[in-house]
Amino acid sequence: MTDTATPAPYPAAAWRLLLAPQPLAGTSNMATDEAILRAVAEGAAPPTLRFYGWTPPCLSLGYAQPAADVDAERLSRLGYDWVRRPTGGRAILHTDELTYSVIVPMDEPRVRGGVVESYQQLSAGLLRGLGRLGLSVRADKEYDGALTGLPKGPVCFEVPSNYEITVGDGAGGRPRKLLGSAQVRKLGVVLQHGTLPLTGDIGRICDVLCFTGEAERGQARQRVAARATTVAQVIGREVSWQAAAEALAQGFAEALNLELQPAALSPHEAELAEQLRVEKYATAAWNRRV
Repeated sequence: MTDTATPAPYPAAAWRLLLAPQPLAGTSNMATDEAILRAVAEGAAPPTLRFYGWTPPCLSLGYAQPAADVDAERLSRLGYDWVRRPTGGRAILHTDELTYSVIVPMDEPRVRGGVVESYQQLSAGLLRGLGRLGLSVRADKEYDGALTGLPKGPVCFEVPSNYEITVGDGAGGRPRKLLGSAQVRKLGVVLQHGTLPLTGDIGRICDVLCFTGEAERGQARQRVAARATTVAQVIGREVSWQAAAEALAQGFAEALNLELQPAALSPHEAELAEQLRVEKYATAAWNRRV
């Protein structure tokens, strides 16, 4: 159910809020997240909550996911990009969505403990924000046991992980994944980012991944449709990027006892992001590393 509990007993804190309604290319988005991480590690930037979009549509692979999963010919035909994330997990097609990132020092109380514990803590902000959009959602721990034996393909939204956001019931009474997240920890900083599909065909990611044949592709589409969903599909109306960003920002502020201070990237972060885009995220050495 939607989280309505009293906010967790965190001390009041101020985080920077970066709203980026102008979507960026996938290489620029990943470079920007890492640039912020490095600036936070240097003490040159405050803890940051960022919301952003993507153009053109972009397939992102998890850090260790094989590049062979990408059907480059189909991507090119559709005019889509692809990039490798610095975080784990499986493939996501970024289009018609809101993406968030949380970039904070590892000693921040809201990410204390390990990866699973921090997922749980940050999910409180996501739950509260989604509730403001009229969604009845949940974030449970024991997904892996409930999904034992189900085929797991290259698509992130086929299977929810612990404390990821789900809604209602899909095939077989299982929860449908609504918001997927991934995390990396480096230089004493936690970067968690995630994807909220707002509208569109949740199964279209299967059109740009490699399968042994069309029968397997069709089966993957059916699995994704049964196990995942979009905001519009759940509530029966479309929600704008801006409305979703504002709701999630308010949810983080309320649930995690935050003062969110709107700001922009610093010149140092913008310069570092461009350097990382050119030297890392736009290179075959990075994107085809696995």
